[in-house]
Amino acid sequence: MSAGLRVPGAHDGMGCFALEGDADRCVLIRNHELDNDETEHGPFELGSGVPKGVDASAIFDIAPNGDPVAGGTTHLVYNLRTRQIEQSFLSLVGTERNCSGGITPWGSWLTCEESTTTPSAAASQYHGYAFDVPAQARGLVKAEPLRAMGRFNREAVAVDPHTGIVYQTEDSGTGLLYRFIPDQPGELPRGGRLQALAIVDLPSADTRNWDPELGLIPSGQTLYTYWIDLDDVEAMEAPLQVRGYDQGAAWFARGEGIAWAIDQAGGSAYFACTSGGPVLGGQIWRYIPSPHEGTARESEAPGRLILHYESVDRSEMDMCDNIVPAPWGHLIICEDGPGRNAVKGVAPDGRVYTIAETAVSEVAGACFSPNGQTLFFNIQKAGVTVAVTGPWAQLATA
Repeated sequence: MSAGLRVPGAHDGMGCFALEGDADRCVLIRNHELDNDETEHGPFELGSGVPKGVDASAIFDIAPNGDPVAGGTTHLVYNLRTRQIEQSFLSLVGTERNCSGGITPWGSWLTCEESTTTPSAAASQYHGYAFDVPAQARGLVKAEPLRAMGRFNREAVAVDPHTGIVYQTEDSGTGLLYRFIPDQPGELPRGGRLQALAIVDLPSADTRNWDPELGLIPSGQTLYTYWIDLDDVEAMEAPLQVRGYDQGAAWFARGEGIAWAIDQAGGSAYFACTSGGPVLGGQIWRYIPSPHEGTARESEAPGRLILHYESVDRSEMDMCDNIVPAPWGHLIICEDGPGRNAVKGVAPDGRVYTIAETAVSEVAGACFSPNGQTLFFNIQKAGVTVAVTGPWAQLATA
């Protein structure tokens, strides 16, 4: 990287932002999904401790042996005109399994730990948090866990720009969908309420569609919802998903990417469940917020949950993961299946098409430049970030 540190491995979720005052450049914030025992793939030399010139107080977790936990984020400054990376630097470190995340209306990336690690020989802190990383940062930022948003196997988040409510997925076969209602929109460290989604008249529903004997939820059916308050959101025992389900929250099949998209409802949260459906090929759900979302009047017009897409053939869609809306109104999906993986598009009518494919590893982190002309994504195991500038407008009418 620009400061001489190593580029961390395991490239995963990613967000793209405009660079203030510069229409020719954009900023990518890239996650690195590294475990606490993968220090050799991190930004620092194994066994070197905290390098000279790196602010140790900014690091979330330094293991008992003195090595920082390797996960975190990097910033890339990309010139859209010359198609070159001009700068790269470490922006967050000491976190673990930074899988995906989500962009915010206030110009930052909420990076998520897909982990509930406890202190051990490889880590000194409890993990399982989200961290806010400003897009305009120019170096390493202090890692501050957003504790009120809960501690769980968090995969990704999406922020409703109208309300500031944060929707969160959980990568577990019995995961929940959470929302965080901040006390002050845009000021997540100031606290708020954490809740889990439940379905009206279907307490402790199983949305995974794995067992026909339990009843299958068809694509397109509207399910009305309500939200269950959760307490003790950092509990080290009694996981949130267990307590939430016992109170009536719905199960989802490994919640993965989630993104806010403008649609005919004005805006919805679309999220992928990577092992959902009868062939375990994945589901895409759509949550349409109530016009009174997060208020005492919400029950007058509840939020709606709809199964937007379900894979019935793994050659069409094989374990959908990261998700992002395309400028032409479709959803872009990154696959994380056991074989070849692709970046795919899903049209509003459910039609699926392939944009790019690799046999190397999962693809991740799909996002678009602010001008909508460049698609970025990662090939995880290869440690490669790809930029594709193409005739995207043709896809809108194809």
